[in-house]
Amino acid sequence: MKYYSTNKQEFGVSLCDAVIKGLASDKGLFMPESIKTLPASFFDEIENYSLQEMAFVVANAFFGEDVAEDDLKQIVFDTLNFEIPLVRVSQDIYSLELFHGPTLAFKDVGARFMSRLLGYFVKSRGLSDVNVLVATSGDTGSAVANGFLGVEGISVHVLYPKGKVSAIQECQFTTLGKNITAIEVDGTFDDCQRLVKTAFLDRDITQKRFLTSANSINVARFLPQSFYYFYAYAQLRKIAGKNNLHDVVVCVPSGNFGNITAGIFAQKMGLPVSRFIAANNRNDIFLQYLKTGEYRPRPSVSTIANAMDVGDPSNFARILDLYQHNHAEICKNIAGVSYSDDEIRAGISECFSADNYLLDPHGACGYLALKEMLKEGETGIFLETAHPIKFKDTVEDVIRQSLEIPDKIKAFMNGKKQTVPMSKDFPDFKSYLMNV
Repeated sequence: MKYYSTNKQEFGVSLCDAVIKGLASDKGLFMPESIKTLPASFFDEIENYSLQEMAFVVANAFFGEDVAEDDLKQIVFDTLNFEIPLVRVSQDIYSLELFHGPTLAFKDVGARFMSRLLGYFVKSRGLSDVNVLVATSGDTGSAVANGFLGVEGISVHVLYPKGKVSAIQECQFTTLGKNITAIEVDGTFDDCQRLVKTAFLDRDITQKRFLTSANSINVARFLPQSFYYFYAYAQLRKIAGKNNLHDVVVCVPSGNFGNITAGIFAQKMGLPVSRFIAANNRNDIFLQYLKTGEYRPRPSVSTIANAMDVGDPSNFARILDLYQHNHAEICKNIAGVSYSDDEIRAGISECFSADNYLLDPHGACGYLALKEMLKEGETGIFLETAHPIKFKDTVEDVIRQSLEIPDKIKAFMNGKKQTVPMSKDFPDFKSYLMNV
């Protein structure tokens, strides 16, 4: 499979080069030249596959031409060594729980897959001293840091906005040490993302340091997220019966838009999802695009759903590319909605009181969107992207109860915070990379 840039200045790039480079030289994002439709026989028997078996079928469609079958199977099975259950919340609304991995967030899937695939290519090319740059607004940092922890020949630099991630999220990537460095930026997530992107385009840095990215701009990060859309549908088939399942709507809490882009890829591969809903917090750039047809990025604002605090979502370029910049076609397949912090809190409270189901602030956006926008005859799935404990103070304040901290989190909290302070000015970050 070859890859091209969304800016249409780079074509015919191998998977290995796309993964290692992360960002195209023309500042665009890599896209596969084709999206393979999976055979009807796969969907006829989809509920009989395990998560790992199903993911391997999907992974093989993307990566099978470039990675030996046994190696790809090992990567998939190592990545997905935890369950991703579909849980019924209320009538016609289901939660896909993506928080059962090592760092209790959906990004464990993409980050773990990428760490293993990049490690495979680094080893096959005999590379060393590879530097992974990743900007995080919350869960990406912990998932990437833990996915790459101890991987030989790879150093990870996690940039995060000072004071704008939860304490539990922060401890998951600032206490690891070894080949993981946490960089505390005095700015917003968008500032962190800008520093990463600018570094890739600085020749002084790239001539001295081997750089790649682990954000969802990297094809090895976002494409594997398509796995769990197939698994959600398979579980729904088991619950409802294959002959009683009609219009499936998937609602995705959306920040940088890698997750919903992966879902659209799954749909284009044949997964019978009738439409998507992109649920935003107050950072509603995509919703405004749907309404006006104009994309107007703006500085992000802080909310209690901080992983969605993105004012210029990178993967919007991929969505435009998938639909050939056709606003009307995008609107046919993706609806949008946004919620304030007070509405998110009310959603957490309502779901806990009425359905005895505890949401995190991001999942609450998905739940609210389905409650508001699901039509008669449709079945809705929202992505519960992180464990509620990662937003302990917010959730406890809403439900007026204490949450028990899982053992996985306690292990991180016992570590010592180690960070490098950084301004939002690129010259400072450049100096760091040149001298690290």
